[in-house]
Amino acid sequence: MAPARMRKGAQAEAFPVLRSGSPCGRHLFSALLSAPRHAIVDVPASAIPTDETQLETAQLDHFLYRNGQLHAEDVPLADIAAAVGTPFYCYSAATLTRHYRLFTEALSPLPHLVCFAIKSLSNVAVLKTLGDLGAGMDVVSGGEYRRARAAGVPGSRIVFSGVGKTREEMRLALTEGVRQFNVESEPELRALSEVCVSLGVTAPITLRVNPDVDARTHEKISTGRKEDKFGIPISRASEIYAEAAALPGIDVVGIDVHIGSQLTELEPFEQAYLKVAGLTQRLRAEGHDIRRLDLGGGLGIPYSRSNDAPPLPLDYGALIKRTVGHLGCEIEIEPGRLISGNAGVLVSRVVYVKQGEGRDFLILDAAMNDLIRPSMYGAHHDIVPLEEPQAAAEPHLYDVVGPVCESGDTFARARPLPALQEGDLVAFRSAGAYGAVMASEYNTRPLIPEVLVKEDHFAVIRARPTFDEILARDTLPPWL
Repeated sequence: MAPARMRKGAQAEAFPVLRSGSPCGRHLFSALLSAPRHAIVDVPASAIPTDETQLETAQLDHFLYRNGQLHAEDVPLADIAAAVGTPFYCYSAATLTRHYRLFTEALSPLPHLVCFAIKSLSNVAVLKTLGDLGAGMDVVSGGEYRRARAAGVPGSRIVFSGVGKTREEMRLALTEGVRQFNVESEPELRALSEVCVSLGVTAPITLRVNPDVDARTHEKISTGRKEDKFGIPISRASEIYAEAAALPGIDVVGIDVHIGSQLTELEPFEQAYLKVAGLTQRLRAEGHDIRRLDLGGGLGIPYSRSNDAPPLPLDYGALIKRTVGHLGCEIEIEPGRLISGNAGVLVSRVVYVKQGEGRDFLILDAAMNDLIRPSMYGAHHDIVPLEEPQAAAEPHLYDVVGPVCESGDTFARARPLPALQEGDLVAFRSAGAYGAVMASEYNTRPLIPEVLVKEDHFAVIRARPTFDEILARDTLPPWL
């Protein structure tokens, strides 16, 4: 069934425009990926500038205050709340588009494919938005593969990653089409060969090498050290590539590397990519036709307005050109968070304001089952009211919590916010990545709606299930 579609009749309001001069152009361009601000500047839709001297105007964010109300593009978020209820996720098509194009511009003129990491945000409407722009998809399960295909992405633009691919998943991708498998171990390599032989087909593969580089990110999302579960040791690459080349049904096309997520500096990338460049030359000398480099993803975003801006895709692209651009390989990258993170917000309503011993609690209708990142990673999200606070408003300190029966259901402690009361609406910024995809129905709380905005339209792209639908999934055995 097609999602409900709605249109706001009001035209976009004119806003003050900030223009860059040559001394501050670099800083203004950095703000494209910085935390949201309460002003916009305008950028021609036809092109994202690749040189700061070209930068005349640039829109900072698509979640902005207008007439005192926080909007997603041209739609007041409060209107969506009234239509679908709270909590809900809301995504901006304009932001998804802009961030994807930043990467494609950064890699030009190298031959390349930007593959969106579906694990960060897997709604089919989001995937179709990006796929229609020409994006490839990086999948790590048969379910994600099916989502990419449902979004209309051809197998020729789907890269299959992950450490535990099953033979069933291999058959699915080989039957329906796949750009390549990023193989992570010798047992997987042999299993893939067996499946290929049984189907009478050949699988293009890269081998994911572990370069033993510390990404200097959160312990739970660092993937490129020798103690991590991912990839083959780079020290054994020659041996395993030789085995791959000798196996039936296997076509070795390149090298894969991915060192972690939410990286906020370029040095770990540089260390890893220089090792990949050296390995490429060595493998070619050993007779392998290395023609494709999958460099993974991991570039971080600012989750707080107080953060320094992480490196831009422009800087990242320059690093790629400097370290591996001379090799004549097609380049693949797999960004997720940087495309989807700041393209989404989580909107929630205040249920109660509770006075405690030495602190006040802001109890919301969103919970850890809706947004697990603060509980799992200690992650920060800026929280803002949907009604724009007065500039001189005195902040109040709140512990911001959800209703789940866990002390871990805490979004923030002693967070300075405008004074809020029961019924007020708030938004969690930078909630597009690893939000809805990691949600659960813990405490039998329904999965919350996802909404996509494009200009003055919005559509529910995943509805909130009813309790009858949730309960209908359970069945009683015959002895009860």
